[in-house]
Amino acid sequence: MPLIDFIITVFCWIDDMFKKISQGKKVRQRGPEPKLSDSEVMTMEVIGEILGIDTDKGIHGYFNRHWKELFPQMGDRSAFLRQSANLWAYKQQLHRMCVEQLVSVGHGIRIVDGFPMPVCNFRRAHFSKIFRPEADYGYCTSKNQNYYGFKGHLLIDENGVIVDIVVSAANKDEREAVFDMREFILRHLLGDKGYIMNPVRKEELLQEGIVLPTPLRSNMVDPRDPKAVNRLNRVRRLIETVIGQLSERFHVEKIRARDFWHLTSRIARKVLAHNVCQLITRSLGFGNLQFDRLVSS
Repeated sequence: MPLIDFIITVFCWIDDMFKKISQGKKVRQRGPEPKLSDSEVMTMEVIGEILGIDTDKGIHGYFNRHWKELFPQMGDRSAFLRQSANLWAYKQQLHRMCVEQLVSVGHGIRIVDGFPMPVCNFRRAHFSKIFRPEADYGYCTSKNQNYYGFKGHLLIDENGVIVDIVVSAANKDEREAVFDMREFILRHLLGDKGYIMNPVRKEELLQEGIVLPTPLRSNMVDPRDPKAVNRLNRVRRLIETVIGQLSERFHVEKIRARDFWHLTSRIARKVLAHNVCQLITRSLGFGNLQFDRLVSS
């Protein structure tokens, strides 16, 4: 669809859902109301992320140059930055509403995987004061590299819908992150070799009704049917596609914040933007994750 129609479509969904969340109550208890509505600000953020513009400065500048007629009350950049950061909790709630519309309740599988979020270049890590003491040193197996920063833990369904995301220090065991997300896991959870549990933790998951089949290491005997294992692995690889989209289009691995307040807001809008794309692709009859077909040139 044309970009202007896409912007209007996103705004209408955000505005409708935001009214349900706020229920007509004032979002701010004191101070003057901002010139831009909260729905307009979140629309600008989501559209910016979808277009690959992931900095607050870049998003404000883009809409100020090209879409002033749609957002005539555009204020200065600092006001936009404060307003967008203050809406982090509402973006998380919009994400939850998006998930409710996209994910069938009561059945389906979940897939989990992690990805690195470096705070700075590894050589500068020793001198960096950003996110101390929250960040830490970790190792990324897929990239075969050490880094300093955070680790993102992503949970999706079998259609690539982002159900939940958790951010932890880079040295946190990704198996422990599973327990942080278990509220959104049904029965079957797929993970790679990094999620092989010890017997005690595996039993704890079973007691909560969660089965976690994973590929086994080369030195382990696998009694399962190889064809069934291959099918599980094919399904599990979907999360690699989603992480690839989050990294390449939405730049989720880049830390462009200096405190958790702004980092939380940035991650919330990226996850929201990804699922809003899922909503619109389904409404247009496109396949899952075919985001390149959303906006016509």
